[in-house]
Amino acid sequence: MKITSKLLLSTTAFMLAGVLPATAAWQPQKPIEFVATAGPGGGTDNLARAVQSIVTKYKLTDQPIVVVNKGGGSGAEGYVYGKASAGDPYKVIFGTSNAWQQPLVSKVAFNYTDLTPIAAMAQDEFLLWVKQDAPYKTAGDFLKAAAATEFKMGGAQSKDTDEVLTRMIEKAARIKFTYIPFKSGAEAAVQLAGGHIDAHVNNPSESLGQWRGSTQRPLCAFSPKRLPQGPKVTTSEGWSDVPTCVEQGLAISQYEQPRTVWLPGKVSPEQAAFYVDLLKKVQATPEWKDYIEKTSQVDTFLTGAAFDNFIKQDLEHVKQVAGEQGWLVK
Repeated sequence: MKITSKLLLSTTAFMLAGVLPATAAWQPQKPIEFVATAGPGGGTDNLARAVQSIVTKYKLTDQPIVVVNKGGGSGAEGYVYGKASAGDPYKVIFGTSNAWQQPLVSKVAFNYTDLTPIAAMAQDEFLLWVKQDAPYKTAGDFLKAAAATEFKMGGAQSKDTDEVLTRMIEKAARIKFTYIPFKSGAEAAVQLAGGHIDAHVNNPSESLGQWRGSTQRPLCAFSPKRLPQGPKVTTSEGWSDVPTCVEQGLAISQYEQPRTVWLPGKVSPEQAAFYVDLLKKVQATPEWKDYIEKTSQVDTFLTGAAFDNFIKQDLEHVKQVAGEQGWLVK
């Protein structure tokens, strides 16, 4: 077959211009699992379902998405599932900093390096919560009572962000708690409403319904300044009405938790890039802005080198606290 000079010139022109037809970007070809590394109703589960809802509403992929909860072993179940799914771009794991914290303090069958980091989508705040009819009006009142009687502090999972914060409170206030881990913040909220624990340190989204339903209330927020105003949660109060813990005499000025998204290891760069782009599109929607406002989170987006640097910095902080508690795995 002869190649005409006209065709040859045309092909050369395309090559010089850098516009030869490119390989099509990777797209999912079958259903996708969103794996929440916590129980139903917790902050991680809420994030996965919020992203699922937005992706579905705006048809950001033509494949169906199902959310599955794998919160066993303080979330290790979900990460081990991700590790075992190496090369499978249809398993998207939603977690927190426990992806890199857990292997420091527990003998688990995974490390965060077994996974492919996609993004940290938000920073979630923490508050100190008590039962609605508890006699404490301030964090100072609560700490005085806790100094006289060892209180039961509930939290999501063991040796994770909630327990780390609990131990930081102990150190700052020179008191001692009995820490009781649950599968999720939602479960801790139920236990507080029933009077089975004295307090917990849930994120805003995990106790939003309970505050609105008058079963529990926040005493203070672990933030350097009051949380954004946002809509009212009760008839008279919203997040900005909650004092900071420093205002209330508890010297912990800031404590936040990243909401993270991962793929299994050994996926292709094109597959990872698809999900980075997908999450960026999610964050551009009004529904995401509404989710961030209602849950009083800090909207952020870390990926690539920025995400990696964040992980390394947080690891150093956790090593210090875990070392003080004698948690580090040897």
